[in-house]
This record gives sequence, structure tokens and C-alpha cells, in this order.
Amino acid sequence: MKTEEIEQNKKKVEKLASFGLTNKEIADALEYNEDTLKRNFEIFLIKGRANLKQRLKSKQIQVAMGGNVSMLIWLGKQYLDQSEKVVETGDYQIMIKRKKVGKE
Repeated sequence: MKTEEIEQNKKKVEKLASFGLTNKEIADALEYNEDTLKRNFEIFLIKGRANLKQRLKSKQIQVAMGGNVSMLIWLGKQYLDQSEKVVETGDYQIMIKRKKVGKE
């Protein structure tokens, strides 16, 4: 394989990975064996998927900041350790009234 072709395929692998394609899908598209793809292009698979994650997070934050309450709650749970747990503290007293039932 020529150096130029390898360089082009590095870019293709990174781009396809950034679209969320699996290793198998990328290997099939570029006519590689999946193991060969992972061995020769691992760093480009990683870079492409990192790019996808960055774009998704950016879009989620943009949607949340636009007022999407569900997204704000979800991001708060993911990044700010917020939760919907109800934690009750304090002392409670229970009053029990007994009533005699039966013959009078």
C-alpha cells in the first residue's frame, strides 16, 4: 500500500469513527480486515470517537442552555453529581391512640 493511500485512509478512518461507525462498519467500508484496521489505525479510531463525543456534549449543553429542562436535569446529574434522591433528616414522633373495641 502506498504512503499516500495510507495517509488518505487515516483521514477516512478518523472521519468515519467521528460519525459513530463501528470498527466492523469502517473495516467493511475501506475493505480491511477488522483486526488490521484496529492494529494499523487505532489512534485514528480513538481520535474520531473523541471528536464525536465532544460534538455531542457540546450540542447537549447548547440544548440545555436553550432552556430544555430535561437536558438541564440530565447534565446536572452527569456533571454536577445532582440527584433526585429524597434524603430525610430529623426526628419523628408517632402518636398512637388506642381504642377499645368490643362490648360496652
